Amino acid sequence: MSRSSPQQRSPWAWVPSVSFSQAVPYVAVMLLSTVMYKNLGVSNDDLAFYTSWLYLPWVLKPLWSPVVDLFGTKRHWTVLMQLVSSAALAAVAFTLHLPQFFALSLAVLWLMAFASATHDIASDGYYMLGLPSQHQQAAFVGVRSAFYKLAMIAGQGGLVYLAGELIKSSNDPATAWSVVFGITAAIFLALCAYHQLVLPRPQGDHSTAKTGALWADFIETFRSFFRKQGIGSIIGFLLLYRLGEAQLLKMAAPFLLDPRAQGGLGLTTSEFGLVYGTIGVVALVLGGIAGGIVISRFGLKQAIWPMLFIMHVPDLVFVYLATAMPTSIEVIAGCLAVEQFGYGFGFAAFMLYMIMVADGEHKTAHYAICTGFMALGMMLPGMISGKLQHLLGYQNFFIWACISTLPAFFMTALVDIKPGFGKKQG
Repeated sequence: MSRSSPQQRSPWAWVPSVSFSQAVPYVAVMLLSTVMYKNLGVSNDDLAFYTSWLYLPWVLKPLWSPVVDLFGTKRHWTVLMQLVSSAALAAVAFTLHLPQFFALSLAVLWLMAFASATHDIASDGYYMLGLPSQHQQAAFVGVRSAFYKLAMIAGQGGLVYLAGELIKSSNDPATAWSVVFGITAAIFLALCAYHQLVLPRPQGDHSTAKTGALWADFIETFRSFFRKQGIGSIIGFLLLYRLGEAQLLKMAAPFLLDPRAQGGLGLTTSEFGLVYGTIGVVALVLGGIAGGIVISRFGLKQAIWPMLFIMHVPDLVFVYLATAMPTSIEVIAGCLAVEQFGYGFGFAAFMLYMIMVADGEHKTAHYAICTGFMALGMMLPGMISGKLQHLLGYQNFFIWACISTLPAFFMTALVDIKPGFGKKQG
């Protein structure tokens, strides 16, 4: 096939599909694994601890990002990581009937997590090369976000719902999830083959010259980040802004799926896919859109406090659910929609804060470092959430999760935010 430039191939041919591909492995690693292990009888302690370790590739992502620049092209890395992810998805399907399925599937998910994080590095860089003008990048930023969220709905909603229906018909969770991961692997392999054929080959997409100066610049990039004014407060904010949410998110699926005799709401896997993976994700997206509108109207400095409250106060709905134990699927869905809308709304402020911190000479690398701290802030609290839930029970655990939001308010009072940052001019 002859080489084609970005101008010769419409971005519509590849931007939506690559954006969709970015989300699928992440959803598989971060959410599908939690629901799958719950269906397969893994305890909350083990489930939370070991799946939280899967955040580590995103924590360490900045450390190996130069490798993507040093060797090969962004296009090559993007397609290769999709192939690896497809193979990993198929391998998960294969491991679920083996005696040591938990350890083996975790190892494969670990590989998929590293492939997904590397895919993020490569595809983010590829977008800037494949869409060379700022006008094109601005025009397609909404498309990227929309198809990423669509993949989340397809994964958290559609695939989980499918797994639930297969469990009901077969009464065999291992077979049901094997089918789901097998189907996902086939779809992802098709996407990989499609991208090998259609992705343009930008002239600027080439490996970086391997010189000693490059490594010196790499080290200086990290040094300059940690020399930022108020770096202690910055790191504290990145780590603690989602302290309560990090614990709550790990136990949301077990709580919704556990039988009522064990303090859960006893939803079927299909019902979970509907209320949390579909309605919840739609509310999350709407909250993010609303948060962006508010920031563009008032600026981050003025908006962050109300957004902080709107993000964390709705966590109380889990205390209500664990206390009242409603049986109405509509009530449960409404509560989850409120909580997820608030989460999306407040998370928009967090994302823009990272953009503000990263702004400057090394903005791409510094943003990657910020996301590494963000992932660490999710990983460490998530690791202990299962143990805490086991000790406290669901009701007291969710009360504790709400108390754990208080450090976010403390750190927000300490950080410095540029006046007018994020506010639409004119």
